Amino acid sequence: MERSLLDPRIYIKQSAQGVAYTAAEALVRLSKRARAEGAPFRLALSGGSTPKLLYQLLTSETNIFRREIPWDIIEFFFGDERWVPHSSPESNYKLANDELFSKLGIREDHIFPVPTEGLEPDEAAEQYEQSLMSVFGQGEGDYPRFDLIYLGMGDDGHTASLFPHTQALHVEDSLVTANYVPKLSTNRITLTAPVLNTAANTIFMVAGASKAPALKEVLQDEYNPEEYPSQLLRNSLGNVVWLVDKEAAAQLEGDYRRYRGPCDRRGQRPP
Repeated sequence: MERSLLDPRIYIKQSAQGVAYTAAEALVRLSKRARAEGAPFRLALSGGSTPKLLYQLLTSETNIFRREIPWDIIEFFFGDERWVPHSSPESNYKLANDELFSKLGIREDHIFPVPTEGLEPDEAAEQYEQSLMSVFGQGEGDYPRFDLIYLGMGDDGHTASLFPHTQALHVEDSLVTANYVPKLSTNRITLTAPVLNTAANTIFMVAGASKAPALKEVLQDEYNPEEYPSQLLRNSLGNVVWLVDKEAAAQLEGDYRRYRGPCDRRGQRPP
C-alpha cells in the first residue's frame, strides 16, 4: 500500500461540530506561528456543510478563534469551484464570502476566488493558475506550497473536484484544471493533485454515515485513486490529518484515539 511520506493522522470526533472545532484549532496554531515568523499564511478553502460549520465557529463572538487568529496575514484561495456565478447558492466563494469574509471584514486583496463568469472553463482554470503563480512568485514547472489546505471527501471518494474516472485525475503539468463531471453534467475548476500534494498541511474534514464506506476504502484498502481520488493524498509531501466524526469512521479498523496535529511551517509537529 502506498503511503504519504508522513503517515496521515486520523482523529475521530463525536460530531461534525467537533470536526470543525478541531480544524479551527489547527488554523489558530499554524497561523500564529506564521505571524511569529513574519510570513504570510496561504490557505485554500473547500465547500460543503462542514466548512460552513467551520466558518461559523471562526466568526463567532463567543469563541476564541475570531480574536486569536491573525486574519491580516491570511491569503484565501479555493481548492475548487463550481461552474456557477459567484452569486449562486452553489458557489464555494459565495459560501465563504457570506459566512467568513464579510463577517470578518477580510481585505479584498487577500481573497483570490476562481473566476467563473465571462470565460470558458479552460480559460478560467488558466487565469486562476496565473494568479497562483503571481502570488506565490513561482516559475513554470513549480508548484505553490500552501500553508494549509482544507479538503472534504464525497460519498464517492472524490476530493476538491477530482472525481472518479475524470480527466483531472491525470493532470500533472498544470496547477489548475477544468474538469467535466459526467454524473453531475457540469464543469468544475479544481487544483490538481500535484498542488494538493505539495501543501505543508492538509486537513480533511469528513462527517456523516454516508461517507463511511468510501472512507474505509480511501484510508485502508488498496491504492486505486481512479476509483477513490482522495487516495491521491497518500502521496503528499506534507502532513495530512483526517478529522472525521464517529459516523464516518464506523467502518474503519484499528485504534485511532492517538492524535498529533498539523506540522508547523518548519515541518515540526506541535506537542
